[in-house]
Amino acid sequence: MKMDLVAQLKQDYARFPKDQTYALYADDVHFKDPMNEFDGVAKYRSMIGFLGWFFSDVQMDLHNIEQVNPSLITLKWTLNMTAPLPWSPRLSIPGHTELGVNEAGLICSHVDYWERSRLAVLKQVFGQ
Repeated sequence: MKMDLVAQLKQDYARFPKDQTYALYADDVHFKDPMNEFDGVAKYRSMIGFLGWFFSDVQMDLHNIEQVNPSLITLKWTLNMTAPLPWSPRLSIPGHTELGVNEAGLICSHVDYWERSRLAVLKQVFGQ
């Protein structure tokens, strides 16, 4: 039985980064964003865990999710989180994701695009 990926992703994003459904991902899933690129669901799980451990008040606002075709799901979102610094800067990263889906119905690629540059995100730390 294939999982309804869109429905499960909506639930996962609502509680991100806690209790994600890693069974949605192929063991060798390829992940890429402006800061990271790697293969493997274990590394993906570690990265999500790090976000939840390092940053506080992490919130992923899902604005849109669409199954474009059987092999592609697109998402629009904004990631908000507080950096662990004495002045507690709040970071906001709007972006979108392209998820590749393999024939087994598992996510085989996860590519995030930020709609702010890495420098613009860093400037948020210093209130600029």
